Amino acid sequence: MLSGELFDTLFHMSLTYNELKPGAVFMYEGQPYEVLEFEFLRMQQRKPVAQTKIKNLVTGKILERNFHQNETFEEAEIEKHQIKYMYNSRGEYWFSEPKDSSKRFSIKEEALPPAVRFLKTNTEVTANKMGDEIISVQVPVKVELMVKEAPPGGKGDTVTGGDKKVVLETGAEVTVPMFVNTGDIIRINTATGQYTERVEKSK
Repeated sequence: MLSGELFDTLFHMSLTYNELKPGAVFMYEGQPYEVLEFEFLRMQQRKPVAQTKIKNLVTGKILERNFHQNETFEEAEIEKHQIKYMYNSRGEYWFSEPKDSSKRFSIKEEALPPAVRFLKTNTEVTANKMGDEIISVQVPVKVELMVKEAPPGGKGDTVTGGDKKVVLETGAEVTVPMFVNTGDIIRINTATGQYTERVEKSK
């Protein structure tokens, strides 16, 4: 958690409700949020409303919220940095500077999104920082990983119906169609944790 003093030093200006455009980052209910979608509505005989979709930069949770003319918000100063994933051990994930692997640091697993289980060694990700503290890590939405272990399915690619669990090269488990085999390369949507397609068959 960030201290109250740190939050106080990071506020540098206020935003009005109609300035919550996509990409704006502001404090809402004590947490930093990024605006994903914005629509300004003027309804007859009613006060204008800003309809938004916002993402919590700490938890990754997405909310839909309406804001009104009399509301103002503190803009949060967020810096984005590229970092490189190294490995994980005993509940900690280790990262480094992209061009200097000797500059390593760890982040506890509970502070990271579930999607980190799909990270391969040397994958670069975006870290969101407030002050000197990393508050969240953004994993690529789509990744391609090799199937390390898969129970046998039917013959060929014509098998329809049914699913099975496989283990990926990162150690993560996902549910896939029966025709996926050990050694196949598959694409994963890290936001949902689900298989999307087979990219390459094993040779």
